[in-house]
Amino acid sequence: MASTPTVIALFVASFSTVASAAMWFAWRGAKRANHIREYRFPPGLLASLREHHPRLTGGQLQLVARGLRQFFLVWLRAKGKPVAMPSKVVDDLWHGFILHTRHYHDFCNKAFGRYLHHTPARVLSKDRLDNTALRRTWAHACAEENIDPRKPTRLPLLFALDAKLDIEGGYRYALDCEALRGNVAEGGTVHCAGDFGDDGFDGGTDGLGDADSGGGDGDGGGGCGGD
Repeated sequence: MASTPTVIALFVASFSTVASAAMWFAWRGAKRANHIREYRFPPGLLASLREHHPRLTGGQLQLVARGLRQFFLVWLRAKGKPVAMPSKVVDDLWHGFILHTRHYHDFCNKAFGRYLHHTPARVLSKDRLDNTALRRTWAHACAEENIDPRKPTRLPLLFALDAKLDIEGGYRYALDCEALRGNVAEGGTVHCAGDFGDDGFDGGTDGLGDADSGGGDGDGGGGCGGD
């Protein structure tokens, strides 16, 4: 039977190992997030987006780039759990980035420790599984901008861009559910952001509380399927 000092020493050593591992994962997560925030997209990427959306100004193109960074941060914070792309114009930029094969591979390795496969853009629907991924995206995007995901007073960038830039066929969200539900605006149907926190929409709010656990990094396996 081990003596008391030996047991204490083993406990201290075990605690130190766990603490060191936690610190290392936190450091790695912060390093990856910083890489996403400061990464310079390859030359010509925004110009190629303008070919698909010729009305966008230089400043608006930069706003879309910020939206893509926010989506990458969402994926990192989700730690491998499914997330969904909520913006068509940001999705177009993501497609273009993937075509810069060498740059995209290098970015993914440094940001995620693995290749990030593409997922198609989605909106809230009666498919509860898809909604879980979208709610998780909503929660982390709100956390990134210090917005209460259950009682938002504004939309996070990733969910506001399509309407803000008047993207044809884009996914438009609004905070005032009663005034806009079911109405058709120029360019597409308006979706209610309040439905993210309403279990009456599809019977649950799975994914909404994930951002409460704080940061981390996404080297946790799956999460994004291919298409």
